[in-house]
Amino acid sequence: MIETHSLTFGYPNSPLLFDNFTWQVRQGETWAVIGPSGEGKSTLLALLAGLQKPLSGEIRIEGRPLTRPRPQTGLILQDYGLLPWATVRENAGLGLRVRNFYGPDGAHAPRNYHIQTDVTAWLVRLGIQSLADQYPAQISGGQRQRTAIARTLALNPDLLLMDEPFSSLDAVIRDSLQTLTLELCAEQNLTLVLVTHTIEEAAAMGSKILLLGQPPYSKPNIIANPRHGSADFRSSPAFHALCQELRKELSSIETA
Repeated sequence: MIETHSLTFGYPNSPLLFDNFTWQVRQGETWAVIGPSGEGKSTLLALLAGLQKPLSGEIRIEGRPLTRPRPQTGLILQDYGLLPWATVRENAGLGLRVRNFYGPDGAHAPRNYHIQTDVTAWLVRLGIQSLADQYPAQISGGQRQRTAIARTLALNPDLLLMDEPFSSLDAVIRDSLQTLTLELCAEQNLTLVLVTHTIEEAAAMGSKILLLGQPPYSKPNIIANPRHGSADFRSSPAFHALCQELRKELSSIETA
């Protein structure tokens, strides 16, 4: 699904973040990316979204070189990105309106795209149909994030990129949305790459965890997590052991 080949990237007048970095993500996998703040997590997501271009090397998605944002990639950010003057239904349908305007041009929508307007099924699936005519200021943070997820999934992506999407939510709502996101990824066979600064979220969400320590990154540091998403995993000794392992790894990075 995702392949980076000898990826090299750094911002102007700054040290490299990635230097000949090679990494692979298979279709349907869920990855969590964790590491210290300011060390390249969001930059990696921007590269995968086609919003930044490598200095050298290549990113391939579905076997094709990534040269610009692709219509099959969904991106969900921490601040939701909702229009304050639009209702929940209008916000959820915003991506479809853009696609319908451009049509199946291969850039803004896939070439096999057919006009769609109704997002009701996604509002129902995400439990926000009763809020369809309300505005973002009238609903909670968790409901806003559900609206952002509905807007993205209405576009039928095959890759979902999420940048700390639950960090501003309280613990109960955060856990609920984490579980819902994993369920939706399984239902839709979505590939997920989620950036987080929370150890417990990485352990709960990622079937594999990419640990970014001190740049530049040349080889991926990957921790497998085969029990993620199971009903009793969060309360299991394995979950707590994984969190301890991640905490130890991060601590060693910060004191190095």
